[in-house]
Amino acid sequence: MPEPVETSDPEGVDYGWVMQTTFVLTIVIGAPLVAALSIPFTLPTWGSRLEFAIRVGAVVWILIAVPVFLYAKLVLDERMEDPTEPSSDSSEGLSERRPDEPATDEDGPSQ
Repeated sequence: MPEPVETSDPEGVDYGWVMQTTFVLTIVIGAPLVAALSIPFTLPTWGSRLEFAIRVGAVVWILIAVPVFLYAKLVLDERMEDPTEPSSDSSEGLSERRPDEPATDEDGPSQ
C-alpha cells in the first residue's frame, strides 16, 4: 500500500510544522491582540478596519513566526540530531519525537 501523502520525514526544519504552528498561534494570540489594539482608534468604515487589521496583523504574524521558526531550528533540530544520546533534561525515559509525530508501537501507548 502506498504511503499516505500527508506524512513526511523532513531533514532539518519541518516547515510544515512551523507554518501550522504559526497559523494557529497567530489566530489564537493575534486576533484578540488586534481587536484590543483597535480600541483607542476611530475606525468608521470597513476599509479603515481592514487596513488596520492588515497592518497590525502583519507585524503580529512576523513577531510570532520568527520565534516559532527559531524554536524549530534550535530546539527541535537539536533533539533530532542524535536520538541515541540521552536527553539532558528531567524527561530521560521519554521518547524523543517531535510534537506533531504520531506515536508508534515502540513508543508505548498513545496518550
